[in-house]
Amino acid sequence: MNNPATPEFSRLVPLERVGAEPYRQRIEANPQERERLAQRFDLLALDFFAADVELHRQNGKTVFLNAAFHAEFEQCCGATLEPVRGEISDRFSLVYGPAEEEEQDITVSEDEPAFEPLAGDAIDIAEAVAQELSLALPEFPRDPNAAIDDLLPAEPIEGPFTSLGRLRKRSEC
Repeated sequence: MNNPATPEFSRLVPLERVGAEPYRQRIEANPQERERLAQRFDLLALDFFAADVELHRQNGKTVFLNAAFHAEFEQCCGATLEPVRGEISDRFSLVYGPAEEEEQDITVSEDEPAFEPLAGDAIDIAEAVAQELSLALPEFPRDPNAAIDDLLPAEPIEGPFTSLGRLRKRSEC
């Protein structure tokens, strides 16, 4: 079993390597990392996962991360439970800074990158990309050919509140 503090996919970039000039790195998950990520995200398979990541400092304390990733995976169809192939290409940005900056009243809009507190002397760019993949995955994957036929209306359930429903119907009359 994995240590919860150790991500399945990790690439640490020491903060000392990040300056005003962009630091760029291409990362790709190996087969073991993809297998562990597939388990973490409840995927049947994660066949490919790679990202191009760029880090740069705006000032001495703030680091910007811009990344583009691509993933090919297989999920279980929510309707038929059959395997469904999927593919995602996405971009995102994050702002890393001292934790005390997070405590300030910062208004963040959807257009602004999310704030991540710096912990330690490195940024785990692979874990950042993995978290964004988890947010981009379809919540309810569905095979385009899946059809649910003969949907029957749900039978009313007799329970402790059934009599209250009858009272409500009487008051509406």
